[in-house]
Amino acid sequence: MTPVLSKHWADPEGWTLAAYRRQGGYQALPKALRMQPDEVIATVKDSGLRGRGGAGFPTGMKWGFIPQGPGPDGAPVKPHYLVVNADESEPGTCKDIPLMLATPHTLIEGVIIAAYAIRASHAFIYVRGEVVNVLRRLQAAVGQAYAAGYLGTNIQGSGFDLEIVVHAGAGAYICGEETALLDSLEGRRGQPRLRPPFPAVAGLYACPTVVNNVESIASVPSIIANGVEWFRSFGTEKSPGFTLYSLSGHVTRPGQYEAPLGITLRELLTYAGGVRKGHTLKFWTPGGSSTPIFTDEHLDVALDYEGVSAAGSMLGTKALQIFDDTTCVVRAVLRWTEFYAHESCGKCTPCREGTYWLVQLLQRLENGQGHETDLDKLADIADNINGKSFCALGDGAASPIFSSLKYFRDEYAEHIRLGACPFDPARSTFWAEGAR
Repeated sequence: MTPVLSKHWADPEGWTLAAYRRQGGYQALPKALRMQPDEVIATVKDSGLRGRGGAGFPTGMKWGFIPQGPGPDGAPVKPHYLVVNADESEPGTCKDIPLMLATPHTLIEGVIIAAYAIRASHAFIYVRGEVVNVLRRLQAAVGQAYAAGYLGTNIQGSGFDLEIVVHAGAGAYICGEETALLDSLEGRRGQPRLRPPFPAVAGLYACPTVVNNVESIASVPSIIANGVEWFRSFGTEKSPGFTLYSLSGHVTRPGQYEAPLGITLRELLTYAGGVRKGHTLKFWTPGGSSTPIFTDEHLDVALDYEGVSAAGSMLGTKALQIFDDTTCVVRAVLRWTEFYAHESCGKCTPCREGTYWLVQLLQRLENGQGHETDLDKLADIADNINGKSFCALGDGAASPIFSSLKYFRDEYAEHIRLGACPFDPARSTFWAEGAR
């Protein structure tokens, strides 16, 4: 384990400014403010930090896309904005909320440095409205930062000004998609935008905007404070650094495990006490429910962006949901698909209609009323969603369908042959009391 972001989570006063300073907080900020903004971008780019929100896009490169200097017609540059995506809603993902609750100043210091680097004078932190305790904790920490002179005008005599707005979302899964989040911030219904233009050119209020995940931004202060080589000493060559792995489900000690990128699930399970006593691993997600599932054959896959991709899935948010041998695959996939059908924004036909019909087929199969042709229908509908929806969240709904049919087609067929689910509902449901 490599506790960096989570090192002080056990401190009951760790959320306060005084505790954060005692832990070495706000030491990276003056160092960054002595650098030129382009130097900060180059440092983050050289570190190899990749987005921790799902896609793994290089953070420094994303910052570098923000246009600098006057436009081609000599017009002044539009204002730049930094937006932190804290709308954590992917089933199984639970790393950003504890980070903001335990050490919110880690995020705030990262926001200040990132905003300085991209020359933004306004930053927004978009938080799920349901997590009121996190919202209040973050607002209190922002207030402390203002009072201490870390926010506002002329920060630490540098001439740099920054205002931070903590914005509460309304609980829509689609707002985790960056352009839908921007529409929501502007007061409109959260729905994905057509791209191009990309947010780096025309994002919030049609101005150049960087949208980053909480963990991505919170990793920046330690990179500035300790240097590129220190950060690259963790992880792998193409996926450097440390990250938070969220283990949940049928595991002895669920929780957050901060480790270098490239660790395997087999090793993580040794820290988490293994699969619950008396049972064996059946399948698991490497990055939340929208990533193709793995089985016990993938215990030794390197959990970095390249390793997971080569094995046929995505690292995503590193939400490792563990399912043991009592779990009905059809029921688990049905629960996920019901979530995607409910949370579809309805903007595009493939996702809006496709997720609805996937639920109907899966319910029929789970209830023992399926037909042999239903399995091909499932694959066909998922194919009509995958790559054809307005945003990547449609692809996420198709992923569990494809992967579960790939590894557990016989279990689907067993539902049809028996005319019922072969698993005891009291023991097989992932969310049942006995599975906790």
